[in-house]
Amino acid sequence: MNANRDRFGRMTKALSLTLALMCAAPLTVRGQLIDTKVVSLEAAKTMVAAAEAEAKKHSWNMAIAIVDASGNLILFHRMDDVQTGSLDVAIEKARTAAKFRRPTQAFADAVKSGNLGILSFPGAAAVAGGIPITVDGKVIGAVGCSGMASDQDAVVAQAGVDALGAH
Repeated sequence: MNANRDRFGRMTKALSLTLALMCAAPLTVRGQLIDTKVVSLEAAKTMVAAAEAEAKKHSWNMAIAIVDASGNLILFHRMDDVQTGSLDVAIEKARTAAKFRRPTQAFADAVKSGNLGILSFPGAAAVAGGIPITVDGKVIGAVGCSGMASDQDAVVAQAGVDALGAH
């Protein structure tokens, strides 16, 4: 009888240890994952509304693009009478700012200072108007604007980013 009780006790301990390890395994894997914030559609709508309000304040017609951290389009907004060439430019500015994690003004400045090699970077728009969206030090997306002079585009893009309050 004691032999069976000892055997049952060892099996119970082994089963308890196995269950404990099985429960702990997901925690170990979970610790290896990164939690990240993303730009929601609602946040993108808020940023577009703020960017459009800034553009209207100055009577500027703009194309406004919001992208995620990988440069994928979340929301695109085209104001009336914006030049059609600005549509793709706004998207490219947003993609550049997101993928390279810096304002597109940095690329424009590099070209102005003679660093023409920057022009060989695939998908790098070297003109102001793309601003990254940063939360807790991480770039989670970007706003790109086009339609006026690049410094005006940057003002409108910054208004979009500021509306999120995510610096």
